[in-house]
Amino acid sequence: MAYRKNVEEPARGRPRDAGLDQRITAVVLEVLAESGYEGVSFEEVARRCRTSKASLYRRWASKREMVIAAVKTGAAQRGAGEPIDTGSLRGDVLSLCRRLDRTMRATDSRTAMLLLQAGLEDPDLCEAIENAVGPTGARLPRQVIDAAIARGELPDGADPFAFEEVVGAALLLRRVNDLAVDEEYLSALVDTIVIPALKASSGRAPLPAGIFSGHPAPTTHESAAPDAKENA
Repeated sequence: MAYRKNVEEPARGRPRDAGLDQRITAVVLEVLAESGYEGVSFEEVARRCRTSKASLYRRWASKREMVIAAVKTGAAQRGAGEPIDTGSLRGDVLSLCRRLDRTMRATDSRTAMLLLQAGLEDPDLCEAIENAVGPTGARLPRQVIDAAIARGELPDGADPFAFEEVVGAALLLRRVNDLAVDEEYLSALVDTIVIPALKASSGRAPLPAGIFSGHPAPTTHESAAPDAKENA
């Protein structure tokens, strides 16, 4: 009977340690806050967690996957959620602004800046975070623009540049300086700046990617060369 029992019950691997999972993601966020995305490594996280790199590799194949997992358990997860669809452009944009403000205020300003830095250094990471936790509010989803065009609230060819350049930067600066972001402020931001700019974007030459777009173009400093030659 003992032999039959051994045959019917194959050996199992070690169960996943939920406590270690929590320690790892907490340490990843801690390292992000201290050293930025570049400072996160399997070696450093394993050292602080007093575990092996093999334990990390069994969970994630890359640093990017590990960071996304940490973000999902932190502020971005609490601030994100269901797709934005209020039935109006103004309602959608206000909802995105509220969501981004909640995300930024759920963590310290340094961590918010470093998560932005991670997106600037690795555009795929920025995209992956949006896909993993839902719209964070940092970007204007294409479906929001398309729905607004279909309702006649935006002209064809409207571009998300204004939202992705202005909203995140304004809310982050207010967070850093401990300034209020209430409904009155958000309404003023959306009604006087964001929506008029979105409407004005149609028909223009291709606009640059906003800083919170996930793929802004870095400066090349080449434009300064002609002036330097003229002044020589």
